[in-house]
Amino acid sequence: MGHTFQIYARLISVQIRSQMQYRFSFVMDLLATLFITFFEFGSLVLVLQRFETLDGWTVVEVALLVGSVEISFGMMDMVFSGFDPAFFGRFVRKGEFDQLLLRPINITVQVMGAEFATRRLGRIFIGAVILTTAVIAVDVAWTPIKILLVPTMLISMFLFFSGLFVFGATFSFWTVESIEAMNVLTYGGSYSMSHPMSVYQNWIRRFFTFVIPAIFLNYYPVLVILEKPDPFNMPSFAPFLSPVVGIAFITAALLFWQFGIRHYQSTGT
Repeated sequence: MGHTFQIYARLISVQIRSQMQYRFSFVMDLLATLFITFFEFGSLVLVLQRFETLDGWTVVEVALLVGSVEISFGMMDMVFSGFDPAFFGRFVRKGEFDQLLLRPINITVQVMGAEFATRRLGRIFIGAVILTTAVIAVDVAWTPIKILLVPTMLISMFLFFSGLFVFGATFSFWTVESIEAMNVLTYGGSYSMSHPMSVYQNWIRRFFTFVIPAIFLNYYPVLVILEKPDPFNMPSFAPFLSPVVGIAFITAALLFWQFGIRHYQSTGT
């Protein structure tokens, strides 16, 4: 385990050093990610200033959802960028995945170390600013349970989004090209989770409840933090299911990943 971690650390170190060789490009990518995230949230703030609330949620309350998603997705996109279906699809198509199979190193660690998107630090930073500001500004009585819910939902969403990337990468073994449906679930899913689930149509909400249970990751924990009533009358334990969903999702994804590796056939390139 220690040896595997050392290998992973070296792979990431190589990735960071290579990106630092082009510092201007790195800084521009970092700033671009930072400003895109900032302006996306800024546009939401402008809309809420016009309409005051979003289905009864104020801008500060929505910021709890947005900030948590930006941090978790940004961290996942940085650490698991090797599993990004778009990146991994090209990786398989060019035959570079075959090279990894020939090395006596854990294949999952190699894929994770194949790409490390440090430019995502801009998204993580803006997410941290939004979440911190919201935590300070929101008018609630913070209890130990509410405080614990914040890091719990961040870690749970990190695991959940990581699982989506791993699922998408595994499908590339059979499709070669990245599946656009996975972008709907990853990037589209993160956007959907940045808004109260009550604003969506019933079929969308049911999808994110019973098919992809994203509703339990940050929406229900934030309901508890804000002491808002549950509009869907879910069981009382629903706000505490986020770690269950996160762990179950990444576990299922890694099992599917191992299945994909065992049945992988080279593209011949």
